[in-house]
Amino acid sequence: MKERVVDTREYVSILRGIAEEGKVVSLRIAGSSMSPFLCHERDWIYFTRPDRALRRGDMVFYQRDTGQYVMHRIYQIRGKEYYMLGDAQTCVEGPLRREQIFALIVQVKRKGKILRPGNFWWEFFGRVWIRMRPLRPLASRLYGVFSAFRRKKIHR
Repeated sequence: MKERVVDTREYVSILRGIAEEGKVVSLRIAGSSMSPFLCHERDWIYFTRPDRALRRGDMVFYQRDTGQYVMHRIYQIRGKEYYMLGDAQTCVEGPLRREQIFALIVQVKRKGKILRPGNFWWEFFGRVWIRMRPLRPLASRLYGVFSAFRRKKIHR
């Protein structure tokens, strides 16, 4: 299969239009801001226009005023202002306007498995991890050490 390189902003703009029609669209993750839940070029997101009120912990797709497209979680909502946070981040971004948010992530494909709201890991990252913002660097390092130890143990 021949590989084609396309402009990310243009491609996501097309996907955005499809999602805004109410269809579910998939996209492979690029970037590491949603690690450890979602990993660069391994995992996929499935999104569509929001069909309900947005809440803290929801994963959403939005467009910054610079034109850049980003997928993060809603960290906080204050009135009409939204504040975002990637799972690998400690700095909160915002305020954003509701009209900048064009899609809600409705499921993901993580490590080859489909996860939806209600799944343990989905709920852990949306409810617990989001509250651990100051502890994330330490927790991520511990997770890395544990994962490396587990891989070594399995390969013996």
